[in-house]
Amino acid sequence: MEQAAQQYLNTFPVATFQKLLLYWFERNMRQLPWRKDQEPYKIWVSEVMLQQTQVDTVIPYYERFMSRFPTLEALAEAEEEEVLKYWEGLGYYSRARNLHQAVKEVKERYGGRVPDNRKEIASLKGVGPYTAGAILSIAYGQPEPAVDGNVLRVISRLLHIEEDIQKAKTRHLFEEIVRHLIPKGRASYFNQGLMELGALVCTPKSPHCLTCPVQEVCRAYQAGMQDQLPVKGKKKKPKTVKIVAGVLMEKGHVLIRQRPDNGLLAKLYEFPNVQWDDQEPDETISRYLFDMYGLRTATVEQWPSVQHTFTHLIWEISVYRLHLAEPLDKLNGFVFPQEEQPFSAARWERIEDLERYPFPVSHQKIKKEIWKRL
Repeated sequence: MEQAAQQYLNTFPVATFQKLLLYWFERNMRQLPWRKDQEPYKIWVSEVMLQQTQVDTVIPYYERFMSRFPTLEALAEAEEEEVLKYWEGLGYYSRARNLHQAVKEVKERYGGRVPDNRKEIASLKGVGPYTAGAILSIAYGQPEPAVDGNVLRVISRLLHIEEDIQKAKTRHLFEEIVRHLIPKGRASYFNQGLMELGALVCTPKSPHCLTCPVQEVCRAYQAGMQDQLPVKGKKKKPKTVKIVAGVLMEKGHVLIRQRPDNGLLAKLYEFPNVQWDDQEPDETISRYLFDMYGLRTATVEQWPSVQHTFTHLIWEISVYRLHLAEPLDKLNGFVFPQEEQPFSAARWERIEDLERYPFPVSHQKIKKEIWKRL
C-alpha cells in the first residue's frame, strides 16, 4: 500500500497543495459548535453524530446533547434510555449505544481521559478508523488520516484515482495517501480542511471547480474528469417491507412496547406492528394483537401511512387506530415468555407520558398523529 500511495504522489506538488488548502480553510472554515475548542470528548461526540448525517441537521442535536451531557463523565453516568431519548431523531441509534458504552470504558480504564494513541482509541466500542483518526488529528494534532466520504471524493479527484471507493483496499490506499499529505504540525486544520473542501466545494454533483482553491493542482480537473469521479460500485436496491401498526388507545392510555436489545433500532419504543402481505392490513394487526397479547380489537379508522428509508430497506407502514372490543377492568402490562418473543412485554402507557420514551423516526410520526387527533 505504501508503494501504491507513492506512485500516485509521484510528481504531485504536495507542498503547494498543503499551502493552498490551509490558506483557504483558515479563511473559510465554518463556525461550528464543536470547533470552539479541541476538547477530545466534544470532537468525539460530533464525529459520531456526523456519520451518515448532514452538518446542518447535526448542529441542534449536538447542542441539545451537550447541554445535557457536557462532560464524558456525565454521559458515562447516564441511563441508556435517556441517552437514546436525547439522540431521538438522529437515526442510526447503534451510534449512540456504542458511544455510551465507549465513554463508560474510558471512564473506568483511562480515568475519563480519551486515549491519545490509535491502539487504545481504536479498541473502544464503535470507534473505527475514521473516528479514531478524526479524534487523534483534530483534538490531539497527531498526523493520522481521517478518511470519510468527503475525503474519498476529494482525493480521488485530486490525484485522478479510478479505484472503487466502496472497496476496503481503496480506503486503505487513501488513508496511506493522506498520511503522506499531512503537513508537520498541521494535522488538525489539514484534515478538517479536506473534509470542508469536500462538503462545500468538491461536492458529489456539480463540483465548484472554478472557485476551488486547489484547482491548479487537481489532476481530474486538468483531465476534465471531475464529474466522473469518484468511482463507486453499484449499490443494492433497498428491499421494501410492508408493515401494519396498531395504535390501540383506551381510557387515555396507549399500548407500546420496546424493541429487542440487539438489531435494528435496538431498545427503542414503538407501537405494536407486524409485517403483512396478502391479508388485509387491519385484520392482520387485530389478529396479531390477539395472538400476542390476548386482546380483542376493532378498527376505528385508518391513519396516514408512514414511509421510512434505511440504507438497506424501506418500511411502508399502514397505520390503524384501534379500540378494545372487550373492556378491561384495569390497564396493566402484558407479560409473555421471553424466549418465544424477542420484544419486551407490551404495556399501557399514559398518552401524555409518551414523550419520556425514545421512538424511532417512523413511530415519532405516528405519535405526532396521536397529538394531532387528541
